[in-house]
Amino acid sequence: MYAEFYGLNGMPFQLTPDSRFFFGSAEHNKAMAFLNYGISQGEGFVVVTGEVGAGKTTLVDHLLSTLDSTRYICGRIVTTQLNSYDMLRMVGAAFQIFREGMDKASLVTRIRQLLTDLTTQHKRALLIVDEAQSLTTEALEELRMLSNLIVSGGSPLQSILLGQPEFRSVLSSPDLEQLRQRVTASCHLGALNEVDTRRYIEHRLKHVGWKGDPNFSEDAFAEIYRFTSGIPRRVNTLCSRLLLLGFLEEKHAIDRQMVSSVANELAAELGPLQGLGSPPPRATVLEPVRLEPVRMLAAADVDADYSREIRDLREDVLPRIVRIEQKMYQHDRAISRALDIAVKHLPAFKQ
Repeated sequence: MYAEFYGLNGMPFQLTPDSRFFFGSAEHNKAMAFLNYGISQGEGFVVVTGEVGAGKTTLVDHLLSTLDSTRYICGRIVTTQLNSYDMLRMVGAAFQIFREGMDKASLVTRIRQLLTDLTTQHKRALLIVDEAQSLTTEALEELRMLSNLIVSGGSPLQSILLGQPEFRSVLSSPDLEQLRQRVTASCHLGALNEVDTRRYIEHRLKHVGWKGDPNFSEDAFAEIYRFTSGIPRRVNTLCSRLLLLGFLEEKHAIDRQMVSSVANELAAELGPLQGLGSPPPRATVLEPVRLEPVRMLAAADVDADYSREIRDLREDVLPRIVRIEQKMYQHDRAISRALDIAVKHLPAFKQ
């Protein structure tokens, strides 16, 4: 809906990774350099870690779009908890060579034959393993064993492992020493800085024909960064909701107050957008406990304490009820505005 309202030819802030929207920030360009170096080595493993939503999948998709498709075939695995044979089956399925009923020996033989055929054709196989932090030690060892398959003096299979930061802890296990020795390149994809966050937003908007409508104020960009800490997926979530609200309220300018309001609404619905930028919890200082003599309460004291608790409860609960009622009223207004606009712009509602 909002794309048409703002004259855009597509949705700029979709959550699904799309390499067409790849943005070469300082962090992403550095990661691309590591990836290209790793691929140029032609063997072993390339490891990419990053926070949830940092853009790891988009980064690798962009890398694949730059490779010569006549020289590489690619398979992709999104993992859950896999044992060693499950991993082999997933690899076979990724390269479309697994058949139901194959035992482990037959599958390894089929993978070796595929790699031999590729070598004859002067091609290489790239295996992309996403969510690698979920892999068991046994599954990672199976991948290492596959990387040891040598054809004509070389290893035609190379793996790119994508994972969240905890994957580095997984790799540090003493049981994975041999795999670590086969990592040819490794990088961590960090968050965007404040300048790149603004450039990222403008880049995605321009990709779908943005010509300044809606207009983002300077402090709006700063507020978006404050709430998202420069994590691309969080930026997409917040900006998509901002454009939706702008469409519903027929606004062509987005300011700091609007960003703050939408971010707080999202926080109420989905939890805080903030991650890296969240202020640390205030340290708690433990004071020595002082024990007071126990005193038996008289009936009058009990009544007084009870009345005080009721009064305190009323003072606490009533403002909350008022805020809830105000929020419900705002939601009703938003729905009413959406219906009014739908009737005005959508033919189906005019019948």
